[in-house]
Amino acid sequence: HRGRDRYAGFAPSKAAQRILAQSIARDAGPKGVHVAYVTIDAVIDLRWTRKRYSDKPDNFFIKPDEIADEIFHVAHQPKGAWSFDIEIRPHGEIW
Repeated sequence: HRGRDRYAGFAPSKAAQRILAQSIARDAGPKGVHVAYVTIDAVIDLRWTRKRYSDKPDNFFIKPDEIADEIFHVAHQPKGAWSFDIEIRPHGEIW
């Protein structure tokens, strides 16, 4: 997860999640279990988020089926090319 202003109280727990996922990946990977740390850096395109962010353009949102497609891709990677750190964001997101 990225650091941002006003996120000092939130950032340590996100860092802890990532480190926990790394530890699990190192433990489970040799056993054939693929562990990935996935960050969805976006507002998910839902009825209530569209209402809340009604002034935002379409490229501000990410569609649930697009998230699912990426997760499916990661889950089906060949063992010789596993990804760990995955960041999913729409092209309109400023990062």
